[in-house]
Amino acid sequence: MTELFKNIYKCFKDGKHKVLSLSYDDGRTADRRLVEIFNRFDLKGTFHLNSSWFGMNDRIDASEVKELYKGHEVSVHTCTHPTTARSPISQVVQQVIEDRKNLESLVGYTVRGMSYPNGSFSDEIKSMLPHVGIEYARITGNSDEFSMPRDWYEWKSTCHHNHNLIENAKRFLELKKVQHIYMFYVWGHSYEFDNDNNWELMEEFAKLVSGNDDIWYATNMEIVDYLKAMDQLKYSASGDFVYNPTATDLWISVDGEILKVPAGKQTFTTTQNEVENV
Repeated sequence: MTELFKNIYKCFKDGKHKVLSLSYDDGRTADRRLVEIFNRFDLKGTFHLNSSWFGMNDRIDASEVKELYKGHEVSVHTCTHPTTARSPISQVVQQVIEDRKNLESLVGYTVRGMSYPNGSFSDEIKSMLPHVGIEYARITGNSDEFSMPRDWYEWKSTCHHNHNLIENAKRFLELKKVQHIYMFYVWGHSYEFDNDNNWELMEEFAKLVSGNDDIWYATNMEIVDYLKAMDQLKYSASGDFVYNPTATDLWISVDGEILKVPAGKQTFTTTQNEVENV
């Protein structure tokens, strides 16, 4: 007997198949203007900060961190921005742990992400990071791709904002195949807009990509948390129902129909009826 199999696909939040995230380093005062643009266009950013440098050399002050980055993500960039691949691993451990402690004391939530200072990392550092509470780390460079990272500890962006930003944005907006999921990931430093006198670039980009119904606008950590939760879904052998053991509402596509799989619930993929898991 021939079985008819369902086509079940992972979706992002609210059933979307595209996600956009922005990632900026160093905590310079130009972040104030960048955050204002993000907020105005309902974009989400992750800001990787050096906590030992607050208030120094055109850096934001510790007292403004919580309010400035409200609604976005604060993430580790080490305390003093060393080239970590050249540093003793014991020093890298301290740089990461102390940066986490300092940032968490300011924002009041667990800080679990990182970008490597100077883009510097090694296999030893990657292996160490899970043991100090870091769940992803961004590298430098441009992929010009919209795929998911193969390694959360070697997360490469689609592009720096000075590299094919508008061209990549237009390509991203044209992606319509819902059988795939896509991520557009931009990185940079806010002070570069001052140095290059090109703030209009980010304004143009934000206006272009904002307000699209098929895009989820998320921080780096929100993406990691969501996809890790998605991997914990428990499907029946037949695919007729699925149990979500996590605390996160998730979405799937079943033969083209978008279904919400609520946190802690078992959901039938055939009728959309939800029942309590017993």
